[in-house]
Amino acid sequence: MFRGAVTINIDAKGRMAMPVRFRDMFTSVSAGKLVITIDTEEACLMIYPLPEWELIQAKLEQLPSFNPAARRIQRLLIGHATDVELDGNGRILLPAVLRDYAQLDKKAILLGQGKKIELWSESLWNGRRDEYLQIASESSELPDALHELSL
Repeated sequence: MFRGAVTINIDAKGRMAMPVRFRDMFTSVSAGKLVITIDTEEACLMIYPLPEWELIQAKLEQLPSFNPAARRIQRLLIGHATDVELDGNGRILLPAVLRDYAQLDKKAILLGQGKKIELWSESLWNGRRDEYLQIASESSELPDALHELSL
């Protein structure tokens, strides 16, 4: 569904224009209704079509509330989940709390990740990408499932 990397700009009010290819997918899958939440492992945001997010939230809500790790994930992911809608110009408004978490300023990167899009600060993504490439060049260890994958 969502793939590729796109450089975008975020304006002073926290608005970003969704690239046409992503906008068209969001429009067809969710009538332009999206959910944005934080990534608990990285300083980036995850953007889901509303129906996809509803499946994830239902699974999160089924986790045992007396398990501290499950409760922590519920609080972080559901607690930061924000409903947004593409406006008539294909833009979304990123709430300040989410922009602060992901250290977003003017330059950002959207990364298609199949059923969702990640939104990164351009400088954070470039650093992380370079780190990933360095690790890949130094290590020959791959998960077993990748040994059978042909590109």
